[in-house]
Amino acid sequence: TDLFVAMTHAPVLFFSTLGKVYRMKVWKLPEGTPQSKGRAMANLLPLEPGETIQTVLPLPEDEAEWGQLHVMFATARGLVRRNSMDAFANVPSNGKLAMRFEDGSDDRLIGVALCHESQDILLAARSGKAVRFEATAVREFQSRTSTGVRGMDLEEGDEVISLSVLRRVGTTTEEREAYLKSAAWKNDPQPLEGLEQARFDHMAEAEQFILTITANGYGKRSSAYEYRRTNRGGLGITNIARSDGFAERNGPVVASFPVRSGEQIMLVTDQAKLIRMTIGDVRVIGRGSAGVRLFDVAEGEHVVAAARIDEEDEAETGEAGELSAAPPTAAADEVQVDDGTGPQ
Repeated sequence: TDLFVAMTHAPVLFFSTLGKVYRMKVWKLPEGTPQSKGRAMANLLPLEPGETIQTVLPLPEDEAEWGQLHVMFATARGLVRRNSMDAFANVPSNGKLAMRFEDGSDDRLIGVALCHESQDILLAARSGKAVRFEATAVREFQSRTSTGVRGMDLEEGDEVISLSVLRRVGTTTEEREAYLKSAAWKNDPQPLEGLEQARFDHMAEAEQFILTITANGYGKRSSAYEYRRTNRGGLGITNIARSDGFAERNGPVVASFPVRSGEQIMLVTDQAKLIRMTIGDVRVIGRGSAGVRLFDVAEGEHVVAAARIDEEDEAETGEAGELSAAPPTAAADEVQVDDGTGPQ
């Protein structure tokens, strides 16, 4: 699920589902060939029974850069916390507590990300809602044993499934509305009005897209400009349509994160089937749409995970047993649903 390039003396932080953090230099990790299986994390770190590694963060080798970085935590129950990177400069060999959970709760860590104060945070929930807020909306905590603050208000039975960091372009509501009407990815873009061409080109270059995948094999890409910033701790806005029976058709959201057109994704089901497709094969449609079929799963089968992979690995695909991505279904699947939140 994670692939990165690092120098041998660069430190790597390992955050577990129990809220602990472990640290190891790259040179201490077992080196092997691309075909080797590797070693179990339980043989490298003193993990407790049932504890698994949730997030791996490679850090700059130059510790002078750490003062500009912050660590953002998110839990399944919608809590978030921001700490300076300096708080994790020293980690003992047996690890230390990085995030404390409320007593008696079944909360767990679902994501950790490095961010700057000039960036935004996106939390996506299983119910199809999402909330975007400024990183600075979460005050910087000095303690590592705090439970954090409310990042997203969840309905009964719902939980946060992903934490993402988005760049902040500094657009106004009017600029976003004008851009979205004339964006090149639209089927019928309107002539550019109310926005200078130079500004339009800058927004197009800086545009990010949010990929959302559901358990029943449906998904879509939507422009990050459609996800307006709101206050931290709110119920959020629609990430993928759930009304008019689409909740049953789509199933719960299993993945939602920013993607680039040059990347590929791999979807895996609970019956050990997988498909691999390029991001460019996933259509860009509205945030309030219901998505299109990406994976034609069998009855009772569900997508359980989605991972990004490099497109340059394409030559290694085509192994026996690999399935092809289902082509986008007819336009009837591309249903635009107005959730009443207005322009994003």
